[in-house]
Amino acid sequence: MTVGWLRQRERGSRIASRFMIWMALFVGRPATRALLYPICVYYLIFSKQACRAIRPYLIRALGGPISRRDLYRQYHCFASTLLDRVYLLAGQGNRFDIDIRGLDVLKDRVARGQGCILLGSHLGSFEIVRAIGLTQQDIEIKVLMYEQHTPMIRDLFRDLNPAVADAVIRTGSPNSMLRVKECLDRGGVVGILADRLLKQDQATACTFFGKLARFPAGTMWLASILKVPVILFFGLYRGGNRYEVHFELFAEEVTIDRRHRDREVQRWTQRYADRLEHHCRLAADNWFNFYDFWEEQR
Repeated sequence: MTVGWLRQRERGSRIASRFMIWMALFVGRPATRALLYPICVYYLIFSKQACRAIRPYLIRALGGPISRRDLYRQYHCFASTLLDRVYLLAGQGNRFDIDIRGLDVLKDRVARGQGCILLGSHLGSFEIVRAIGLTQQDIEIKVLMYEQHTPMIRDLFRDLNPAVADAVIRTGSPNSMLRVKECLDRGGVVGILADRLLKQDQATACTFFGKLARFPAGTMWLASILKVPVILFFGLYRGGNRYEVHFELFAEEVTIDRRHRDREVQRWTQRYADRLEHHCRLAADNWFNFYDFWEEQR
């Protein structure tokens, strides 16, 4: 994995995005979803760099040659989850048929007053996880994330639901780690998407679909410092209005021997990469890293 995603320009216009949000809320989901077809065809034709980048992933995930239909499906799945985020942020989660698996893994630990790290990825939808009723049970949920890459989408969704701004802890801000610690100490949950690098020199190499890729090293080191349970989540989009949310215990506590820090971080990160690969195979079209993940195009 590279930091190439940071160099990708945010596509689309603010006016077009606002129009899509208006369509979604005031015209309806069926009509708005119909617009996704020509939009995805446009991106399939003109986003050549992204198409080249995701081909190696799809070939590995699907186990053979791929077609333009497979590439189109990837774009359409991404566009569908982006559209559905509008309804989720607008408090209309009841529109969706959500199959939840393993939620007790999280609820049991929160009931004990334990803060938890919710470890995810850019596979499927994080918003669907926040829409399954956790907030109605007085569970504080924060998300540690890098927002500077997509300022237009960030601002539009914050306008739609201002509470989103309060739920985000921005990576790299002076008090970000303090806010993470405070949330966990209150028995809250901090979500981290652990499959994108911010700095090339803060990576560990893991086998992912049979080939080495670089994953962030800091995630597991942070988890070892915080000493709280780590729970994996995957919010998979299954077409139409259907989502499938998986929770599974990753570790009651990530322990790392400082004398062998690099080796231990790699070992824990490899476990994460293995579980991510497993769920990618379950829903190959849910992978939303449209860049050169394995550094094969240099």
